[in-house]
Amino acid sequence: MIDGCLEMNRQGLNQGTSGNISVRYKDRMLITPSATPYESMKPEMMASMPLAKKDGAWDGPLKPSTEWHFHMDILRKRSEIGAVVHLHSPYATVLAIARKPIPACHYMVAVFGGSDVRCAGYERYGTEALSREALTALEGRTACLLANHGMIALGESLEKALWTAVELETLARQYFNSLLIGGPVLLSESEIDETLRGFSDYGLQRSAGK
Repeated sequence: MIDGCLEMNRQGLNQGTSGNISVRYKDRMLITPSATPYESMKPEMMASMPLAKKDGAWDGPLKPSTEWHFHMDILRKRSEIGAVVHLHSPYATVLAIARKPIPACHYMVAVFGGSDVRCAGYERYGTEALSREALTALEGRTACLLANHGMIALGESLEKALWTAVELETLARQYFNSLLIGGPVLLSESEIDETLRGFSDYGLQRSAGK
């Protein structure tokens, strides 16, 4: 988890301590602590929270990330998901600020489960209301934008969740730049369906349905 946080910053996907990571471990969620520089994190600093409860109780020396609500709700609702990554990557966040979902501008949109990447409605960070918005935007998807905030990326493993985050930021950058030259030509539903079928054979698209 610490390596994942450091890698997010190394790749320019995140700044400071604004991002957070959670992983499923048996019947618990391990999540990065709140407002802790990644360079000074140690494994024993991770907060451990029982998935069977939603009372906010944790074990560990530091309190969990303020975004623990949506991390926990995603892991509770989506049994196929093993890790959740949240960050404020530059291009995804620009689109989130503009509240622009990402349409079928490139066939790689299909790796997130369908023909678009939705933008969840705005709610204040760290709230259950934000978690509800995120869960709606993530239905049948492995990623979403959070209005005026950032992004969430999911995966069966932490490695896959980080890969999803990189792919989402790449797609966000491509879509943003296409808007500067008049906007993209969008792929049709049938073209995305064809891509989804192809990805199922490749193993790229396992965690979400259309």
